[in-house]
Amino acid sequence: MKLTTAGESHGKALVGIIEGLPSNLKIDVEEIDYYLALRQSGYGRGDRQRIEKDAVEIISGVRNRLTLGSPLAFAVKNNDYENWREVIAPEGADTTRRRLTKVRPGHADLTGVLKYDQTDARNVLERASARETAARVVGGSIARQYLKVLGVEISGYVKSVGNVVDPHIYGFKRILEAKKSPLFMLDGKKEQEAKRLLDGLKENGDTAGGIIEIRVKGLKRGFGSCMQYATKLDAILCGAMMSVQAIKGIEVGLGFEAARLEGSKVHDEIYYNGDYFRKTNNAGGIEGGMSNGEEIVLRAAMKPIPTLMKGLKTVDISTNESAEAASERSDVAAVCAAEIILESVVAFVLADVVSQRLGGDNMREVLERYRALR
Repeated sequence: MKLTTAGESHGKALVGIIEGLPSNLKIDVEEIDYYLALRQSGYGRGDRQRIEKDAVEIISGVRNRLTLGSPLAFAVKNNDYENWREVIAPEGADTTRRRLTKVRPGHADLTGVLKYDQTDARNVLERASARETAARVVGGSIARQYLKVLGVEISGYVKSVGNVVDPHIYGFKRILEAKKSPLFMLDGKKEQEAKRLLDGLKENGDTAGGIIEIRVKGLKRGFGSCMQYATKLDAILCGAMMSVQAIKGIEVGLGFEAARLEGSKVHDEIYYNGDYFRKTNNAGGIEGGMSNGEEIVLRAAMKPIPTLMKGLKTVDISTNESAEAASERSDVAAVCAAEIILESVVAFVLADVVSQRLGGDNMREVLERYRALR
């Protein structure tokens, strides 16, 4: 499967094309919109979320809620485009207005301006913006529906916000409850502490990051390969997760903790009782680049959003003089959005890996082949 996206933050829409979907996959548009709404939720989000009420429009590839096997095209309209039409319209715009030359540290502004030979960072930031991820949530939500037919579930929660960390380990069923909380955290006391932290940061014009844990349940063993470095499941997953804006680090299973422990406390011993199993899951469900049948456990570190209300020191590229970085409409924290986006990215990667192994032009073939696996 392949997902191609296009669109700018304040352009007409975010659009995408998914290639490689089998026919007769039932598409639940309401479920896609549910995840789009979750992407816009969460304590600490900014004013943009009050303007946009994201909803997907399926343009092609589906008839009567079933995929046809042809490319599926979709769009998510940007309501804010009407407020920006005069300065961003592709048919003609006043590019002297809303120019951004006081480039923001930590963003794509300066490097993008130099790479693409621009004099206005808006020509870079509009695509670099995390608004782009609305399209990836649509693609991931469709992939999630493909995986659900096979019995594969994906969920996650926010493990930390700033320096407020939830140290507990939760079962998959408990994690499913995280979306009911304002910060997708499962420890109520820690969540209240995190909210107070965000309130203080907002007052000071600052931002916070956090750590998100993603879990996958029900994927059978043998997806991914040890035969080529580019086909290792953990490499593919980590690469896709790192492609999400503001993600700066990924852990699989124990992650960095494995480097601090003896091997006898890291590697999961193997048992047999009619089938092979492990009593621990320090490997996070992946060994030798392949799924081993246990839950896949991934954690992502998200840096604080680089657009601060109280700008950092920078340079105005129109004069090369010192300046205070420009401030765009921003969030104090977007860890909840990142959690949904990461679930979506993981879903699409897994759907692609599964489809590569199973093939199948229609969902009946896919399901039969998956059931035939041990």
